[in-house]
Amino acid sequence: MATLTIRLPDDKHNRLKELAQAKGISVNKLIEELSTIALAEFDAYTRFKAMAATGDPKEGLRILTKLDALTE
Repeated sequence: MATLTIRLPDDKHNRLKELAQAKGISVNKLIEELSTIALAEFDAYTRFKAMAATGDPKEGLRILTKLDALTE
């Protein structure tokens, strides 16, 4: 396991401490959870971009139109 040192403005650090307390976890665990979310979002974006690069734009628009019709 690695150690990470970050510099934050005091007000941001205090807000993170308050958030961690509200969730009943440590600031360390909170940062771990937030980094997991950020990495999952990045992975999803990367997969989407890779799929979009090889996909058929007409088929994508057809699917979006079909989805729009379902939400009306």
